[in-house]
Amino acid sequence: MSQTFLVDASVYIFRYYFALPPNWESRSGYSTEAVYGFSNFLLDLLARKPAYIACAFDESLGNCFRNDIYPDYKCSRALPDEALAYQLAACREMAEALGIASYASDRYEADDILATLTRRCVENGAAPVIVTRDKDLGQLLERGAASLWDFAADQHLGCAEIGLKFGVRPGQIADYLALVGDAIDDIPGVPGIGAKTAARLLAEFDDVESLIVKVDQVATLKIRGAAGIARKITEHADQMRMALQLAQLEYQVPLAVGKAGIEGIACAPREPDLAIALAEEFGIGGLAGKIRRTLESLQNRENLMSTATQ
Repeated sequence: MSQTFLVDASVYIFRYYFALPPNWESRSGYSTEAVYGFSNFLLDLLARKPAYIACAFDESLGNCFRNDIYPDYKCSRALPDEALAYQLAACREMAEALGIASYASDRYEADDILATLTRRCVENGAAPVIVTRDKDLGQLLERGAASLWDFAADQHLGCAEIGLKFGVRPGQIADYLALVGDAIDDIPGVPGIGAKTAARLLAEFDDVESLIVKVDQVATLKIRGAAGIARKITEHADQMRMALQLAQLEYQVPLAVGKAGIEGIACAPREPDLAIALAEEFGIGGLAGKIRRTLESLQNRENLMSTATQ
């Protein structure tokens, strides 16, 4: 059965950037190990012949709408230097040359783009596989995504696995993060509330707003320090609501998909010449044979499908 892949591109680009040695160099003198690793990864995805595929890239660091809500959001992350910025742009060029629809925004994050694409896929009858290493995207499982797929580990995570990881339902992940915080994204948590306490609270009250509204009931729970926890929730109610805004995904990112429905992210076969020329430019010409084989295989599939429908 043909699948739909929505790719958290930046996660994999950074993985290859830090994991691979600088054995490749573009004609302009930039190191391109991330371009090599990411391009090879995309070819492996295309070899599975998905019906639909798209990549979401992060380009909003410091400009995201979440920074308007909380200026310190992701403040500990440094902007890419010139060398990394080159590789990030080159990776997107390669994705588009391979025929993969690619999206980025200076106001929304890749996670929001993936959420919006997930909504569109589900509305059109497709259950996308989210190709990512970020378990926070488990939120999408309650919005119709089939699974989170950590490609490197070849591990699929569903609702059960996310529940075991966080102790809450996928749809409660944003509420969970509003309680415990997220050091990676500089989202503040409630002091003294850890993972186990947060899971226990959400098992009883379902979401952050219910916790705040029913805080008197929190004090009566049979958990250690219940009265103190209730007091902290009251003291940090505004912060919790703010943190929830930061952790929640946006499902209405304006995206130009180019065609009606989700046909704009259909896996459309491309002639390999452009991708091969780019590979040579980026110093990863060793992938030329794989590029040609993969794209010609997709073209052959397309031709067979067209013949069958005639």
